[in-house]
Amino acid sequence: MTTDDMVVDVSYDWLQACSVQRRFMQDPGRDNFQVDYSASCRQMQALGGDCYDFTCLGEGQIAMLVGDASGKGVAAALMMASVQASLRTAAQFTGNNLAGLFRAANVHACASSLAERYATLFYGVLNPAALTLRYVNAGHNPPVVVHCDGSFDWLEPSGAPIGLFPSATWREEVIHLHPGDLVLAYTDGVIETSSPSGQEWGIDGLLRAVEARRISSADDLIRSIFDSMDAFSEGVQTDDATVAVLRAI
Repeated sequence: MTTDDMVVDVSYDWLQACSVQRRFMQDPGRDNFQVDYSASCRQMQALGGDCYDFTCLGEGQIAMLVGDASGKGVAAALMMASVQASLRTAAQFTGNNLAGLFRAANVHACASSLAERYATLFYGVLNPAALTLRYVNAGHNPPVVVHCDGSFDWLEPSGAPIGLFPSATWREEVIHLHPGDLVLAYTDGVIETSSPSGQEWGIDGLLRAVEARRISSADDLIRSIFDSMDAFSEGVQTDDATVAVLRAI
């Protein structure tokens, strides 16, 4: 095999890897008109450690996942792909037991990942009929629930990141919602965005962007958040950045 052949082979494998990661973050389809949702993931490189996922479940429920693997590039992407695959497989056997779902995925992650590799994850299941959100937060930045009256609730961690401790456990939490309440999850690359002078956008910047377009559609809100973030940083991105929103209509 010549050097040129090797370059072609590597390039093809790279494109295939990027394609696989994109498929993990596809929209499952809008057949549930009781829910409005959207997300965007902007990686620093072609492959990265951020992810989001929406999965349509039975009885009109929808699951939202947002995650951030340690590190960047290929190693982080492999870690996150493994975790996502484990969650999807384990979900077929753990039913509605979200804490059990995370325990199963964690066992696999600890057995198959390199030392000191881990992923923070938020996984929530919205039941639009009951207006409840059941969730597990595995060491992730606390998502925010923006209520219609302008108040906030923060969905704090209920366990450690995935992949750190083989015997780790998680608590399933639940929050009751009202029609129009918005659940917003994000990765640290969003709130750690900096201005040219070194000031962080932070939670306050994110909440201002949300409040400015809170009643917009989920798609419009996602675009507005990234536009506001880019305006603050003058288009300079220093980390993978992901935002996902979910609203019961």
